[in-house]
Amino acid sequence: MNPAVEVMAFFLGFIGWVMSGIAIPHRFWKVSSVDGNIITAAAVYENLWKSCATDSTGVHNCHEFPSMLGLSGYVQASRALMIASIVLGTFGLIATLVGMQCSKIGGKNYILKGRIAALGGVFFILQGLCTMIAVSWYAFNITQDFFDPLYPGTKFEIGEGLYIGWCSATLALIGGCCLLCACGSGNKQEKRPYPYQTPTRGTAYTTSVMSQEQPNHYGRNSYV
Repeated sequence: MNPAVEVMAFFLGFIGWVMSGIAIPHRFWKVSSVDGNIITAAAVYENLWKSCATDSTGVHNCHEFPSMLGLSGYVQASRALMIASIVLGTFGLIATLVGMQCSKIGGKNYILKGRIAALGGVFFILQGLCTMIAVSWYAFNITQDFFDPLYPGTKFEIGEGLYIGWCSATLALIGGCCLLCACGSGNKQEKRPYPYQTPTRGTAYTTSVMSQEQPNHYGRNSYV
């Protein structure tokens, strides 16, 4: 593997993991503005854990969701997927750090280290998929309610937390694909068959060949 590709993939996965950790507690997963006069103007926003409202004076009032079972199914699924994303990203960082050639962890068995790095790439891809599914599913429900003319509740728009989640998923997917491609090409080069050549100690000649190649300098009258 190319050490530069390993380092780049590790940093992409690390940045994606950090951004995923930022997106989970981010306040603005969906935002709604309630227009009115200067006194009654307010903004309502929610994330996976709580719902908040702020007025024109800048006072924030938040309350956590009282019951997990009382939440919508997509909110529960997004919670589980984001937590799984953090766990998978942690495994991916550890495996990539062990499998990197520039790392002294794990000895000098580069074939084994390459396989461990490829496993880290798989974890990064799973992390990106979990984050991508969570934020996309959440955004789909926001847009579905927003464009539904019969929806009676508050209509929200996509918040900043979802954009952070999309960026996190993209970076994790790119890092994981880089690790898998680099490890795959490295294993193919290591397993490339070499043509076997039999050692030649000398050239065997038959009697007929020797008699044809070596001229006879003796005449018939030379024999007694």
